[in-house]
Amino acid sequence: MRTYISLFLILIFSTNSNKIVKTKSGLHYRILEKGSGIKAKAGDAVFIYETTSYRNGTVLYSNYNSKTPVKVLIGGNQATEAVDEGLRGMQVGEVRELIAPPYLVKRKSYPDNVSPDSTLVIKMKLDKITTK
Repeated sequence: MRTYISLFLILIFSTNSNKIVKTKSGLHYRILEKGSGIKAKAGDAVFIYETTSYRNGTVLYSNYNSKTPVKVLIGGNQATEAVDEGLRGMQVGEVRELIAPPYLVKRKSYPDNVSPDSTLVIKMKLDKITTK
C-alpha cells in the first residue's frame, strides 16, 4: 500500500505545473498552463502572444490584447536567446513564464524603456505551430 501511495505522490509532484526548471544556459521557466499536441522544435514557425516585463511587474511590451500573434522561426535568430530556447518543447495552448538573465535577452539595440543589464520576465502563450 505504501508503494502505491509513494508512486501517487511522486506522480502528483512531478506533474506540478508551477515547478521551476533551470536550463544549462541559465534560463528559468515554469509552465503556467499545459498545452497539447506536437512540441515546437528548431525549424518550426510558431505564433505567440507575449508579455515582457521587469521583475517588479513593469510591462515593457505585450501583444496579449492584440488579435494577431507574433510569428517566430525557432532557431532563425528572430528572437532573443531566451525566447528561442523557451519556445522549444512548447505545445499549442501552453503558457510559460521565463525568467531571463541579461545575457539571454541581449539585443543589437535597445528600446528606450529597456535596460541592457536587466533580468526580464517573459510570459508566452503558444498559439500555433507550423512545422517544416
